[in-house]
Amino acid sequence: MLKVINGGIETLVEDWPGRLGYLGKGMSASGAFDNVSLGFANVLVGNPSGKAGLEITGGFFEAEFSDTTVIAVTGTDMKASINGEPIVMWESLQVEKGDIIKFFQIGAVGFRSYLAVAGGIDVPAYLGSKSTCVFGSYGGFNGRKLEAGDEIQIGEPKGSFSELSRNRLKEGVVPEFTNAWELRAIVGPNTSPDYVSQKGMDYLFSHTSKIQHTSNRSAYRLEELPNSFFARTDGGVGGSHPSNIIDHAYAIRGTLNICGNTPILLVADGPTLGGYMCTLQVINADLWKVGQGTPNRDTMKFRLSSQEEATQARIKQNKLLSKNSLA
Repeated sequence: MLKVINGGIETLVEDWPGRLGYLGKGMSASGAFDNVSLGFANVLVGNPSGKAGLEITGGFFEAEFSDTTVIAVTGTDMKASINGEPIVMWESLQVEKGDIIKFFQIGAVGFRSYLAVAGGIDVPAYLGSKSTCVFGSYGGFNGRKLEAGDEIQIGEPKGSFSELSRNRLKEGVVPEFTNAWELRAIVGPNTSPDYVSQKGMDYLFSHTSKIQHTSNRSAYRLEELPNSFFARTDGGVGGSHPSNIIDHAYAIRGTLNICGNTPILLVADGPTLGGYMCTLQVINADLWKVGQGTPNRDTMKFRLSSQEEATQARIKQNKLLSKNSLA
């Protein structure tokens, strides 16, 4: 069991790939915002890569272990410690009954840390996933972020603690964190020439945009677009602004929604449909980068990708998130 002392800014139970198959019911997939960091944390402690763990956003999470177990911490460096002693990230380690884990705040790069425990976080699955949807208040631990006093159950480990506590990743496997994130993307469905001008598309793939402070697990907002971005003066039957369209489904996670002049990446807990245009889709293998982008500090830039590149990148990533990455 894990007893929460301080829930921090926002600590959630998340798995991967989340709650699939319910977009038509208006339910987002949720899931780990950075599936790569969660995946590696799980692999290090002997879990399947998609097992439920803790997603710690912003920092200041603190908890006590009620039993001996094995853990791994990945993602951004929040100067995590056990009983005041620094943790080596991206490696597994054994903790004892009564040990206290504590996270400080986000470091120079990245925004979210992940804590995996041998056996996984054991909360009831809701519609096939243990992930929390904070905007719908369902899944995870009582449909909310963790708070002081919560007691989180842990599953059965798949191996002995002595074996699981000696794992680390091969050299070159740990993903590179930065303050300037490049996201590969495929254009569509609402693009040039009907919705966006060619000048607008060129701008989209050449402009570096700062992540706005209003970003969260539902949407990552970027800097406003110039009026020359649009190929039309209004939305016709869809509405008065050129970003307006007749309602259609949103291809979350990773679609770039244009609401007025504001480009918005719809992500983990994003809306499933609406009346605004969507001009591109971040490829699946780069979604983790969005989750590590720090609002009001980091920047994002899109790079044009082909479907073949997107497919191969996803295959490569899935192979990495396995025991093959262990040294």
